[in-house]
Amino acid sequence: MPLAAAITGTRQTGHRELGWFGDLFGRYLGPWATPGARFYIGGARGIDSLSLLWLAGNAASRITIVAPGTVAQQPAEARQAIERCRDRIDEIVELGAAELRTPAFHARNRYMVDRADLVLGFPLDGAEGGSGTWQTINYGAAQGKPRLIVPV
Repeated sequence: MPLAAAITGTRQTGHRELGWFGDLFGRYLGPWATPGARFYIGGARGIDSLSLLWLAGNAASRITIVAPGTVAQQPAEARQAIERCRDRIDEIVELGAAELRTPAFHARNRYMVDRADLVLGFPLDGAEGGSGTWQTINYGAAQGKPRLIVPV
């Protein structure tokens, strides 16, 4: 059975060059990005959008975007990445949250992890905290799922 992986990561990516992320994803997403593999991506800005763009351009893997509400509610950067990669996205799941607040983001994160075999986490470098990235990684741990954590 092909691998399914949930990608989670920081929204703060301006501290690195885009090429740095390309190299990072080549090293840490590339080995998992086989034909038939599926990636669940949150459809937000930052790591979500950058990993979507990398996977769409560098892998034959299946891509599912999961939005807590609708894609139209996502930030402009995320909507642009989704539109740019539309022909490579297999599925868009809109969970329909009325308000984009913490409970909606946690529901999106649980949706992705519940369907994944592996959690690939790209948190902001530094101490573990209460971010959505760490919440997702920790939820994966509580589910007994393997986690690859790559601080950025």
